[in-house]
Amino acid sequence: MAGAIIENMSTRKLCIVGGILLVFQVIAFLVGGLIAPSPTTAVPYMSVKCIDVRKNHHKTKWLMPWGPNHCEKLKDFDEAISRQIEANDIVFAVHIPLPSKEMSPWFQFMLFIMQLDIAFKMDNDLKENAEITLDVSLAYRDDMFNDWQEIAHAIEIRKLKCTFGSPKTLESEGRHYDCDFLPFMEIGSVAHKYYLINIRLPVNERKGINVGIGEIKDIRLVGIHQNGGFTKVWFAMKTFLTPSILIIMVWYWRRITLMTRAPVLLEKVIFALGISMTFINIPVEWFSIGFDWTWMLLFGDIRQGIFYAMLLSFWIIFCGEHMMDQNERNRLSGYWKQVGPIAVGSFCLFIFDMCERGVQLKNPFYSIWTTEVGTELAMAFIIVAGICLCLYFLFLCFMVFQVFRNISGKQSSLPAMSKARRLHYEGLIFRFKFLMLITLACAAMTVIFFIVSQVTEGHWKWGDITIQVNSAFFTGIYGMWNLYVFALMFLYAPSHKNYGEDQSNGDLGVSSGEELQLTTTITHVDGPTEVYKLARKEAQE
Repeated sequence: MAGAIIENMSTRKLCIVGGILLVFQVIAFLVGGLIAPSPTTAVPYMSVKCIDVRKNHHKTKWLMPWGPNHCEKLKDFDEAISRQIEANDIVFAVHIPLPSKEMSPWFQFMLFIMQLDIAFKMDNDLKENAEITLDVSLAYRDDMFNDWQEIAHAIEIRKLKCTFGSPKTLESEGRHYDCDFLPFMEIGSVAHKYYLINIRLPVNERKGINVGIGEIKDIRLVGIHQNGGFTKVWFAMKTFLTPSILIIMVWYWRRITLMTRAPVLLEKVIFALGISMTFINIPVEWFSIGFDWTWMLLFGDIRQGIFYAMLLSFWIIFCGEHMMDQNERNRLSGYWKQVGPIAVGSFCLFIFDMCERGVQLKNPFYSIWTTEVGTELAMAFIIVAGICLCLYFLFLCFMVFQVFRNISGKQSSLPAMSKARRLHYEGLIFRFKFLMLITLACAAMTVIFFIVSQVTEGHWKWGDITIQVNSAFFTGIYGMWNLYVFALMFLYAPSHKNYGEDQSNGDLGVSSGEELQLTTTITHVDGPTEVYKLARKEAQE
């Protein structure tokens, strides 16, 4: 009788396979920890205050903070007052990158956050719930002597959340507020060498624009981009893993199609999981080096969402198909209660991502968190997705508990079998439990390494060896889920190994009116495989 490879593989061979996979897992962590640099770099930028007294400012000229054609600069606002320069004629200019450097497509994305230096002044105090209006423009060029080309222009509003730690008296004038960082800009590609940001703070007292925002001294930006060295390591991993998963997926489906029966639900779900993993692995990011594809961040989020939705669905169906005494097997409709929350949660997160990064494709300065309606809408989507995730894990934990309880209960039938048969079935139960525990270990490893990467300084130093913890987290976890999918398709592929007639059901030592069955759905050409014939006992009374 033929079954899945995991059923017919000896414990020694299973340990060898596990050892090989463990070696590759360690290599995945070491590649990130020892070879790759940290995933991202944060670069602080101080804006330069430029004077622009011409009309139709942003339509005629871009103001450079430094270089051969730099703007006329202001040291501070006291100088602007003494020279009777109005606020509408002051432009905060930021050149990216810093002098004598260039941006590169290997940086993949740019994320900017803003910090305002606001001083306390008795006659220009910061009002409660104040909002600042920004007239922002972004341009690029690929040569220091070319003209700037506009990428985007927008008028954005940001809420100021500031605290003042001293009494608001004359003695406290000049001290700065402690203000939260503000989301400023995000671009999904770095296709050009130089970028220029011009920021204006238009003042209109009649309309209440930029009134009651305190005395702004400076505007600081922090730019975050992916490190080029990490990008190359990441692309190399994707390029290596894509054919690996693709080959095992083709091999897996070919073994299934060689059977005379139709594929069952669990086999289809494992194959779908392999497709979703391949979808993530395909290194389309290579094209971002030569093309200005600003949608790559959104596309990456969608790919990850599809994989994780498929992975969560697989866990539910995997447990359900191994459930004892369950009649609603081998039908996807039987899992609508468990898969439903996954679909709803994934849809909510997709809508949230489209509202954020989808809009940023046209306006990189947009943030859904900057308005009351946007914040409430975003929180609503996140809360609904969180509730769905909680419901899912309650279902999953309950099903895992039922599977282990039923297997333990049915083990009482083992003593009635012959010794060889009993040892065979005990091995099958051990392998099933082992795979369940490996699944839980993979999930736990993901959570643990994520927490460690958030609370550590980003790297550990052992003597002369520096380990990049964050890079090891990304490459290690990415490699781990690839190995997990690889192992599933290998171990649950149909086996061509047959048992003799002496190991038929008649040797189980059970009366003809009884049936021992571990009720799941992977079957061989003639019916259920060995691992699925071990749990349900139906007595004819």
